[in-house]
Amino acid sequence: MTLTERVTRFELIIKIPNYHAQTCLDELQAVINERGTSQFKSITFDNGSEFSLLDQVKGTQIYFAHPYSPWERGSNENANGQIREYIPKGESLKNYTENQIQQIQDAVNNRIRKSIHYLSAEAYYQQLTAA
Repeated sequence: MTLTERVTRFELIIKIPNYHAQTCLDELQAVINERGTSQFKSITFDNGSEFSLLDQVKGTQIYFAHPYSPWERGSNENANGQIREYIPKGESLKNYTENQIQQIQDAVNNRIRKSIHYLSAEAYYQQLTAA
């Protein structure tokens, strides 16, 4: 599961054991509880069956993109493309350790981006959350 912060483009990659709806609900709720509800004003997911229970998440507003409308989640789709430089589409994360996933997340978040004033997502996120 990937979550992209809209302003800073900060990316979270969450390794989940399976794609069952209850697992996705539990994992997302754990992330929100751990990081704090102020970090998640809203989250938009696609309409996959694995996300069908996410309207039960507490602490944030959940939206669902229209079917076949990836542009409604543009920042996340862009981030997924960057992640695919390290993990090809369709390849299971089961073969990756938590440490490897963290390294990929760090690499994506430390990439300098023109769209955020030539800062990395990590630096911009730290800058905004410190204020």
